[in-house]
Amino acid sequence: MKIIAFCGAGIGTSAILKVNAERALARLGIQADIEATDIAGLAVAAEDAQVILASPELVKFIGKTYADVVVIENYFDLDELTRKLEIALG
Repeated sequence: MKIIAFCGAGIGTSAILKVNAERALARLGIQADIEATDIAGLAVAAEDAQVILASPELVKFIGKTYADVVVIENYFDLDELTRKLEIALG
């Protein structure tokens, strides 16, 4: 399973989201490859992804995809990430 965490520049925010998503998946006992990327690399990175994690303001940049788009309000809230990933992957 492949999950994409993305932000505008692909450096800081997506890396934070990636690490916290890994923690949330560990809570759920789910194995997945999580990749952090920026808007420019999103289309290629998401070609075979099952889930895309994004903040509300970046959803408009996702475009057409077969992946489930999970909107994360607070990248530091492990409970939110865990709950939303459980729903998306359940």
